[in-house]
Amino acid sequence: MPVAMAGGSSGGGRVLDCRSFWKAGSYEAPAAPTHGFQDALETGDFDRARVHPKFLHTNATSHKWAFGAIAELLDNAVDEISNGATFIRVDKTINSKDNSPMLLFQDDGGGMDPEGVRRCMSLGFSTKKSKTTIGQYGNGFKTSTMRLGADAIVFTCAIRGSNVTLSIGLLSYTFLRRTMKDDIVVPMLDFKIQDREIVPLVYGSQGDWDSSLKIILDWSPFSSKEELLQQFQDVGSHGTKVAVYNLWMNDDGLLELDFEDDDEDILLRDQGSASGGVTKGQKEIVQQHISHRLRFSLRAYTSILYLKKFDNFQIILRGKPVEQICITDELKFKKVVTYKPQVTHDSQVVSVRVDVGFAKEAPILGIFGMNVYHKNRLIMPFWKVFQEGSSRGRSVVGVLEANFIEPAHDKQDFERTPLFLRLEARLKQIIIDFWKEKCHLIGYQPTDPNLRSQYKATLKDSGGSASHVHHKNSSSRRTGGFSSNLLPETYDDVAAAGFPNNGSHLQSTGQAQENNMDSEGLDEDLVEIGSSGIFDPNFMEKLSEENLALFSRREELRQRDTQLKQTIEDLERELEETKRKCGQLAAELKVRKNHQHLHHR
Repeated sequence: MPVAMAGGSSGGGRVLDCRSFWKAGSYEAPAAPTHGFQDALETGDFDRARVHPKFLHTNATSHKWAFGAIAELLDNAVDEISNGATFIRVDKTINSKDNSPMLLFQDDGGGMDPEGVRRCMSLGFSTKKSKTTIGQYGNGFKTSTMRLGADAIVFTCAIRGSNVTLSIGLLSYTFLRRTMKDDIVVPMLDFKIQDREIVPLVYGSQGDWDSSLKIILDWSPFSSKEELLQQFQDVGSHGTKVAVYNLWMNDDGLLELDFEDDDEDILLRDQGSASGGVTKGQKEIVQQHISHRLRFSLRAYTSILYLKKFDNFQIILRGKPVEQICITDELKFKKVVTYKPQVTHDSQVVSVRVDVGFAKEAPILGIFGMNVYHKNRLIMPFWKVFQEGSSRGRSVVGVLEANFIEPAHDKQDFERTPLFLRLEARLKQIIIDFWKEKCHLIGYQPTDPNLRSQYKATLKDSGGSASHVHHKNSSSRRTGGFSSNLLPETYDDVAAAGFPNNGSHLQSTGQAQENNMDSEGLDEDLVEIGSSGIFDPNFMEKLSEENLALFSRREELRQRDTQLKQTIEDLERELEETKRKCGQLAAELKVRKNHQHLHHR
């Protein structure tokens, strides 16, 4: 039997009894009546593939992570840049029927005409009589919206030639479940602008149009046709607005998405536990770190979601634009390595740029990992090619755009094809080579014999103890974390690493400039990662003190910046109020002058 479902009489209050996403698909589907097949034969619908509503939920499980679903919707808006889109707005709004939160996406792209919106929304069909309502193209919209909530409604306006159309579509898992549908029915409404008036655009019969309107009013957050049309007022002449409602909850009955803790962000509940940090100060830095925050902060995640910075496009999250961060700008002692994978035997040689360097917090925090993009979109953030626990490769961060391999369906990973495995092996070698060449610049014992002798002489002069150093290094390896944009650069020259700058090799390796190394083939001989790196404790303590001081200073500057912004806002309000009063006084003065002029006449 189907799972029992509760809900109020209003459409916005009609919700599934099970509000947890990972449990909402566990129900017994009703069997299709035998006479339904005969009806399908008579109406010509038998040739159509039937898609059960349960597939909506099954399909959405491709997104293990809610932010992955949001990223899919952001991608749709970014794709509209070529059609003139300048923003995508992500915000919280309220369902007026039951006062529950809704997740809103709105862009000013080219919008969708009636045919386009059907391709976007339909897995089945909107009415059984209109063949124009079949949709078999694209899957991202369905998987992403259904991963975030049980229901979604779309408003889109488009200009095609001289025609201006407005379309509304409802994809409602709640409606399909509660009405026991055995097909995915997607009610849609279309309008056109005619003589500056909005008039219905009917493709099938008027009865079908009226039926779609009734379903949308019964099961959406809107109670009348006028309310529906009001949603187009801020869309303009072209663009799309998507509202996802009946948002999924966790096992504790709380919304997966947290709108309350930060009014300028959307957070993932229960995802912000700290990792690493051997001191309270270090834990505070880790918790504020981009690589930690991206797991639960939508603002942090979207800040690095796209590799190239947009020229004329903004992601506006809860009223505040997201500041894009380029990870390569945050690296110390950066080096550029060129990787040339052999994609196929007869294909042209592909050249991939790999930026690799030390994180700014190196070596205080063990932040490391490769950030792999595909066609400008982040697929794997801070991918740990090596597992934690080794000193070699510590604090090494890399960035590359791997367009020669295809991402998995949810765009959060790559399929483990031979091509991907060769990439993984090559990245391991790149990290090892970089570590051997430059690890001494962040205080580790050099692997080069000449540098090592100079390093030991430096330790001897400073009174360092080998056993003490090794003990400190073992403790430091327990420090977790990833890469960051939070702290200013420090120790970007050889002198800061505690070496006399009197050797040509030191001068060349101490420069924070880009170097190029061509790899003609694929070196798949993996090097065993050891734990023999030795760290200077004096250097460690000095860096730790300075990083903590910088962190404290940063917090002071952030508070001061907030205060200054508030002061500016207050002054701007006062200025507007003064302008308003001046305008009123000017208007009164003009009236008096006119009155006096008439009186003298």
